[in-house]
Parts: sequence; C-alpha cells; structure tokens
Amino acid sequence: MKLLKIAIPAAAFALAALPTLAPAQTPPTLRIGLQEDPDMLDPHKARTFVGRIVFMGLCDRLIDITPELKLVPRLATEWSFSADGLALTMKLRSDAKFHDGEPFNAEAAKANLERAMTLPDSLRKSELASVDKVEAPDATTLVLKLKRPDATLLAQLTDRAGMMLSPKTLSGDVAAKPVCSGPYKFVERVQNDRIVLDKFKEHWEAGKYNFERVIYRSIPDTTVRLANLRSGELDMLERLAPTDVKSAKADLSIKVEPMPNLGYQGITINTKNGESANQPMGKDKRVRQALSLSIDRKVLSQVVFDGLYAPIVQPFPPTSPYVSADFPVPERNVEKAKALLKEAGQSKVSVEVFITNNPVHAQIGQVIQAMAQEVGIDVQIRSTEFASQLRDQQQGKFQMSRVGWSGRIDPDGNIHAFVTTKGNQNDGKYSNAEVDRLLDEARTIYDPAERKKRYDAAQKILQDELPIIYLYNETVFFALRSNLQGFVINPDGMIRLAGLKRS
Repeated sequence: MKLLKIAIPAAAFALAALPTLAPAQTPPTLRIGLQEDPDMLDPHKARTFVGRIVFMGLCDRLIDITPELKLVPRLATEWSFSADGLALTMKLRSDAKFHDGEPFNAEAAKANLERAMTLPDSLRKSELASVDKVEAPDATTLVLKLKRPDATLLAQLTDRAGMMLSPKTLSGDVAAKPVCSGPYKFVERVQNDRIVLDKFKEHWEAGKYNFERVIYRSIPDTTVRLANLRSGELDMLERLAPTDVKSAKADLSIKVEPMPNLGYQGITINTKNGESANQPMGKDKRVRQALSLSIDRKVLSQVVFDGLYAPIVQPFPPTSPYVSADFPVPERNVEKAKALLKEAGQSKVSVEVFITNNPVHAQIGQVIQAMAQEVGIDVQIRSTEFASQLRDQQQGKFQMSRVGWSGRIDPDGNIHAFVTTKGNQNDGKYSNAEVDRLLDEARTIYDPAERKKRYDAAQKILQDELPIIYLYNETVFFALRSNLQGFVINPDGMIRLAGLKRS
C-alpha cells in the first residue's frame, strides 16, 4: 500500500504538468512517450535508441527492413553488387525532396555518405569502412566503390548510415535544426521535454501518414509515462516496464505489443580510455571475470523484469544463428569469483558504474551492487541523464557503464563497432589485434557458416577478456491507446508512422 501512495502523487503531478500543451494541439497530433531524451539530432553523430525512433519520422534512408527482417526499397528502389563484390550500384527515387525544397538525387546521397565517412566525430565511419569512394554518374544512380567485399553494407544503409540530410545544411549545425527528407519535418526541440515534427506534405509517400503533427515526449520515469498514457496525454509509449505489463494488459483503454529485441544490454568496461581506466577493473581481466561470475543473470531478470527478459552472455539475441553453444549463460559462482580476485592480488575492489536516471535502471544497478558486494567488489552507482552518460563514455570519463544496444539485422552491427580497435563506439578503447582481424574478415564473407566461425573465434577471446559483460536481451513492450490503429511492430524496435491512425 505504501508503494501505491507514493506512485499516485508522482503520476498526478505529471498529469498536472502536461495538459498545458493540449489546448494548442489543434492539428491531429500523435504523442509518443520516450524513455530518454535523444542525443543530437544528426544521424551521422547520434547513437541513442530513442534518437533512432525520432529519425524514423524525420529522415528517410536508402533501404528499410520488414518485420521479417527482409530488405526493402526506400529512397533506393533497387540495388546490385558487381560480380567481384567491389561495387554496389543503387537506383534512386526521382520524386523525393528535402524539407527545404531541394531535390533528393545521387549527388545529395553522395554528399551524405562522404560526410558520414569523413566527419571527424562521425559514428558511422566504421559502418562504412569498406567504402573507398562514392560516385553519382547520373541523378538516379549511386555507385559505392568498395575496398573489399562487405556482407554488412546493405544492413548499414537501413539505419543512420543511410539517412539523408539536405546537402545545403551539411556545413552548419545539423543537430540544431535537422533538414531531412522524411515524412515529417522538424519544428522545435525543448531539451529533456519534447521534440515536435509537422507533416511534410510534399513527401513522396505523404498519403500514408495520417497525423499532421508528432510530439515525442521525454519521460524517464516509467510510472509517470504509463500514467500519462492511461490519462490520454500520450497515444503510445516505447519500453513499457516489464513490471507494468500485467496491469497494462488488464486496462481496456490500452493494448500492449511485445517484440524480442535484436540487441543486448550489458556493462561496458573502460580498459584503455584515459586515466579512468587505471584501476583494477579496467586493467585486469580476472577482476572483470569475477564481476561477471558474481551476477546471477536469471535472478536479475526475475527481480527487475518479472522474468520477461532472457539472460545472455553474448552480443547476439538468443534467436540469432550466430549465437555460439560454446558460451552458455554461466551459473553464479561466488567462490570462484573470490578466487579470481585473490589471484589478481585484490581482496576488495571499488569501482564506479554509470546508471541511467530512471527507476528500472536504478534497480538494475542496485541488484548488481548487492551481488558484487558478496564477492568483494564495491560497485558505486553514479546516476546520470542518458545523453550525458554517453558523452562521458566517449570522452573516457567512466570506469564502467551499464548501457545497451538496440541491435541490428546483421551480426556485425552488434559487435564490430564496440570491440575493434578503431570501432567508433568502442568507448572503453579495448584493443586486441586478433579480434580486429577476425571481425574485419567476417565482414568480407557472405556464407553464414564461414562468418560464424570468425565470430566464434572472436568470442572465445572476448569471453575471456570481457571488455563488455553482457547481461540480458530485452523484449521491447510498446503500449498504446486502444483506439490507435495500424501499428506494425518491428524487431528493430523503431516506431514507423505510416498507417497509424485513430479509430
């Protein structure tokens, strides 16, 4: 009963704060609740899951994926590789344009890809590392000349590497006012509150979009987010807390849609990124092994997620054919963990972990903290806003960070950028030449069985050195008002706005 008394005032406070927007929402408006505030709205620099959700309305991409994970045309209508695999030729739409009225064509696509490949702080560099140069022989033909065959390239172009910005804006501050070619155009952003988009009526597929305005609201507190959905202040939300699934399903005003995620959730360790790496957890793999063995992943899932999330120790989702049987989820082993610490010359280790400032992630941190304490590892929790957490990670201002990845349809997207020496999202700066060789080689191989051999070999090293301690695979639960129709769930966890309407 005490928990109920605490939760009701929090929800009531949120409901009192949010309706001030309602009278101004004269056009048909879709309101979506996000778990975090996105980072920068520049697809070449961005890295948040919620940012990708916003980009789905804002920025068209060259290729899309279906719920069955098949590649389908978007701005590119067809594509083919040369016989030697060293050239990818794409035919482009001739009826697309950017929000500033400029036409989308091969030169525009070329400018975007070259920016993604060369911008100093681009996070798309490693995704496009195989591309040697980009050519635009005519307005509707784009040719990517490759340094080597790349089995991952088409999958990369379904996401931020394949998103298109107006070339006239590329030299300015893109994130302040992104000008894309998607079905909705940017109106405003209020940091840590809302992002507002209006329908782009000149979009080549405008007839499929039924809302004149889309508002993305950042509401980290899961209780408050659900309360706003129940009150009608939100039309839908992403990542309903597993502990709320049962009650949400019992609410006739709400419907719940689940989908296993393509990615992973885990703890990234700073092994070589600046002074923060100079501590036992960063320098000694035995200390990392001890931390991993201290965590009972099944209990973690049961306590925090009502057992709805699958425990994992690999970067691939449990259903992936690239999961190796050689690395099952281990049982918790306190004595072995203590022995590893002793072997490392440590009787007690203190380490700080970044945790995103929402109630679910706070509980994850507390459960891990309690488990690690039993083996002699004192985990100190540092709670922070998610975009700040990612910024500090990139700058090496962290020892450990509980962070996840929403996943990609190609296995390379879940591993290469995070553990290779030059990987753009390798925040801990882990480096192993053999891992680099194996994962670079896997990118050039099209046969799944041969690719898996490289991933298995790389994982043998990674499971020993543990630059990332994998914990669980999320099932993403979307919750939406029962009168919202046309939502098609996709394993990438993105909210596609086409076809959505109120009944």
